[in-house]
Amino acid sequence: MNIRKIALSCALLLTLPLAGCSQSGKTENTEKTDAPATSTESTSTSTSTASESTDSGELTVFAAASLNTAFPQIAQDVFAKKYPHVKVNFSFEGSSSLAEKILAGADVDVFASADEKNMSKVKEFAPTPVTFTKNTLRLIVPTGNPAKITNLESVNGTKFVVCAPQVPCGRVTGELAKAKGITFQPVSEEQSVTDVRTKVESGEADAGLVYYTDALLAKGKVDIVDIPGMEDVGTSYQIAALSGSTHSDWAAAFLESVSSPEGQKILATYGFGTGNGK
Repeated sequence: MNIRKIALSCALLLTLPLAGCSQSGKTENTEKTDAPATSTESTSTSTSTASESTDSGELTVFAAASLNTAFPQIAQDVFAKKYPHVKVNFSFEGSSSLAEKILAGADVDVFASADEKNMSKVKEFAPTPVTFTKNTLRLIVPTGNPAKITNLESVNGTKFVVCAPQVPCGRVTGELAKAKGITFQPVSEEQSVTDVRTKVESGEADAGLVYYTDALLAKGKVDIVDIPGMEDVGTSYQIAALSGSTHSDWAAAFLESVSSPEGQKILATYGFGTGNGK
């Protein structure tokens, strides 16, 4: 249940009359004078514990679009070893869009952002995020490089696409432009890095700036234009179990799976971590 919904429920419960509870207690003492005073409470506690320890159900994970291949594999190869009957439901979008949905009351257990800025937007529900990997940008073009783009300066005047500024890859694009002293003139700004990659893969765009991990995923459909210093500008990914989660044990286990040696190895195979494949 969402934390804001819990608060409302508690407020309503406090307004209920207490007479019923008091009368119930008197009846029990009259009929069972030799029964332990905590017998009913103990029974309730045991029932609650048994219910919470059930190892089947669903875990909802909101994650940055660039994690749409690595995270499902981590869920299958690492998390499922401990919780084989828990289904992990993923929602992959731009981190800014996911943060907005969480603030709007989405029922989410885990949030993985492609930067610290969007994680900080939901700090009320994610007070202790953990940095678990990083990524850097690459300039990609359709296979064969039909527009003959050789450097960052040559992208202006072509069908060049980037991520929108509020999206982590867009923020990093802005940092790259500043570092290189270039003002980009893209024909479109996309809401996720996968949208940029798709436009370049299809030939709809002549070039685009995407994460190194996305460039690897598009191998065979795009070429990477080697730009010195691209690996110097990047972003740190953070993950957190949200305080409103009703599956805190599973959420914690998913975080452990991501940070574990096995999880980090999977991330590295997709290019996460160093950003240069090493």
